Amino acid sequence: MEGWVHRTGVLLGTVFPAVAASAAWAQAPAYPAKPVRLLVPFAAGGATDVPTRILATKLGERMGSPFIIDNRPGAGGAIGTATVARAEPDGYSVLVTATPFVVSPHVYPKLGYDTLKDFAQVAMFASSPNVLVVHPSLGVKSVKELIALARPQPGKLDWASSGVGGGQHLFGELFMSMAGIKVTHVSYKGSGAAIADVLGGQVKIGFPGIAIALQHHNAGRLLALGVTTAQRSAQMPDVPSLAEAGLPGYDATFWMGLSVPAKTARPVIDALHRETVALVKAPDVVDGFRKAGTDVAPSGPEQFRKFVLSEYEKWGKVVRAVGIKPD
Repeated sequence: MEGWVHRTGVLLGTVFPAVAASAAWAQAPAYPAKPVRLLVPFAAGGATDVPTRILATKLGERMGSPFIIDNRPGAGGAIGTATVARAEPDGYSVLVTATPFVVSPHVYPKLGYDTLKDFAQVAMFASSPNVLVVHPSLGVKSVKELIALARPQPGKLDWASSGVGGGQHLFGELFMSMAGIKVTHVSYKGSGAAIADVLGGQVKIGFPGIAIALQHHNAGRLLALGVTTAQRSAQMPDVPSLAEAGLPGYDATFWMGLSVPAKTARPVIDALHRETVALVKAPDVVDGFRKAGTDVAPSGPEQFRKFVLSEYEKWGKVVRAVGIKPD
């Protein structure tokens, strides 16, 4: 009897906090009861811009409160990410998580947060390739021609990225490493500044998102040599993947999702996940994403968490192999 009482006491002691938490949640105002800050740790106008604005508008409509975009660029996304890591875990500060989220920890030794411990994943909502582009004045028309031009003159050519530790930077470094060439990296504060100098010919090579690349490729201002994903993109079917264009095994995807501070209540995570996945399946959202060069890629918290862990390991190896250091 005493054993039964003891075990029951332990059981009640274990269950009661969860019951109390559920009761407290049930008594709280419906979520969201006020505007939600959707923090984007990148400059406006980059690869995350259009999909995130579509997402914010639709989430506001579906959930009954505005989702307000707050751009906080810098340090490969680390500055904005740290802001959410320090925020109250109440569901009113939500991070737009993208590829640099798993890169910055390997580049910046003192982030002020732990990427894997301080966040809970909510849902992935989009993915897209970047594109290797060159200015026409460079005089190359294929990946093999670019490699052949660069290899005998290490450091003489240059290439632009949106910043150290960003997706463009990592995709470019992976390309240079696999191609066995040395091209001087020029870091900018954001995608807009980087592509402006590639368009002007001050820098000859870039790795912009597909929406930007497609626009300038079709206008003849830049030449697209290859997409970074393992397969060709339906947005640019005439452009080969880098893997088929001369670098077998090359595969790099720019992905986007939502994350929140780790102690955020599960009902909040579930509500955000449910509405995000539902809206990105809507035909008008799918069409809007595709016009921005992005595919919808919905996944749940557990699946997204596993993906984040695998990407963390993958890009950590690239950073260590290439020796990427902060600016």
